[in-house]
Amino acid sequence: MRLKDILKDCEITKGNVLDDFEVEEVSYDSRKVTKNSLFVAIRGEKYDGHEFIKDAIRNGALAVICEDGYLDIIKGDLPDEILLIGVSNTRKALACVANNFFGRPSERLTLIGVTGTNGKTTTTYLVKSILDRWGRKAGLIGTIQYMIGDKIYPAIHTTPESLEYQGILRDMVSSGCSFAVSEVSSHALAQYRVDKAKFDIAVFTNLTRDHLDFHLTMENYYIAKRRLFDELLIHKGAAIINIDDEYGLRLYRELKDGVVGSNKEIRILLTSYLGRDADITAHNVKATFDGLDFDIMYNNNICPISSKLTGFINVYNILSAFGVAVSLDIPFGVISEGIKDMDLVKGRFEKIDLGQPFLCIIDYAHSPDALERLIIGAKELAVENVAHRCRKNTPHIITVFGCGGDRDRGKRPEMGRIATMLSDFTIITSDNPRTEDPLSIIKDIESGVVSKNYVVIPEREEAIKVAIEMAESDDVVLIAGKGHEDYQEIKGERYKFSDKEVAEKYIKKRIMNDKYIMK
Repeated sequence: MRLKDILKDCEITKGNVLDDFEVEEVSYDSRKVTKNSLFVAIRGEKYDGHEFIKDAIRNGALAVICEDGYLDIIKGDLPDEILLIGVSNTRKALACVANNFFGRPSERLTLIGVTGTNGKTTTTYLVKSILDRWGRKAGLIGTIQYMIGDKIYPAIHTTPESLEYQGILRDMVSSGCSFAVSEVSSHALAQYRVDKAKFDIAVFTNLTRDHLDFHLTMENYYIAKRRLFDELLIHKGAAIINIDDEYGLRLYRELKDGVVGSNKEIRILLTSYLGRDADITAHNVKATFDGLDFDIMYNNNICPISSKLTGFINVYNILSAFGVAVSLDIPFGVISEGIKDMDLVKGRFEKIDLGQPFLCIIDYAHSPDALERLIIGAKELAVENVAHRCRKNTPHIITVFGCGGDRDRGKRPEMGRIATMLSDFTIITSDNPRTEDPLSIIKDIESGVVSKNYVVIPEREEAIKVAIEMAESDDVVLIAGKGHEDYQEIKGERYKFSDKEVAEKYIKKRIMNDKYIMK
């Protein structure tokens, strides 16, 4: 592609952009630069791409986009034939360049973005299931994996860098997809990874404390999320907002008052489970460990819902997915069947049932709000399950959790408080300590505990083993924090570790031991 076409509509501040030549590749990683490439120097969390400009040129870059402050510093050290292009923000420039380089793929797709602290993954899978049932080919970008047609790729980030993001969208178009469903993280929004993508539908699930190591304040966190609706949602696009959440209610009011998205017309659909005045509401909810049954009311019409998803929190995710579907004018029958079709999402309130007399649940909950919802939801289901089976047992909640290292330290004591207050017994263990000392993280968690109903077992496998061994009939073992992840990151290195595999290992041993004792 010609350089001038790659730079179309990009905000160039310095450099002779009249120079034009064929660019074969675009890269922001100097190690991946090949002959006749354009290198974009972005600043990451650990490294600054400006420090690797010379490496990129040695590997074949013909042109370099850098930030204005670096232009004069490096200009004299580079060969005269290298074109230097200055911009105010290279991440914004990369998003623009990537969009052009891959042929503006979002303009050939119906792009649906889902943002929020919790529920993004499940909501995107629900939307895709509905689209599949509707007979539309859809791709998916999310925390667990990327799906392009029939091909599945492991996810590196919830929302990848703009170059990869636009490349995935282009591949979706090439494979015949007409829809793309994407999780949109707050990091991606703050770092302009999805800029220039045109979102037809935007979903707001909720906003609770998380990622404050990056955003610093809840206000910054909210503003990052708001960008999806304010700057990236197209004119006459649809916004699906959960107004049971305080930030969702704020977003709705700001959209309504013109504080957000004032330059475009947006269709707003509000969802509520708590009976608030909304467009889409849930009624007659029945939740068991086998799934959910309830009615959705929309435009004075009722759509019956039956889902394999468990936990009351999934009512919200289903309401959001329903909002997306009706904004696309998908018939109720198709929506209902699409929701019914969807199996449990890996690591999201995932049941491990090997025939043991207690329940084991794996969940990704790694924020205070998510952990609280997980425990409360499990407790409600456990009580209902015992009552339904006419059992006299009092079910106990045994929670295993830890907190990640190199992340928001402030949420650690809060999660310690929630776990020990709401659980019958808590085992505090290690999560992904990354470069931190696991015992130091655990100490932070312990500073928030409110009772002595806990023990500390730093080794995560041993913690899971103990929880499973102590569970009695009808109890619930919650293993929180890692969900679908198949690794544990310690001292900067990743080691194979799966909560699900470990849980299954010790449940099988428990079953065998129980059978032996019964004999």
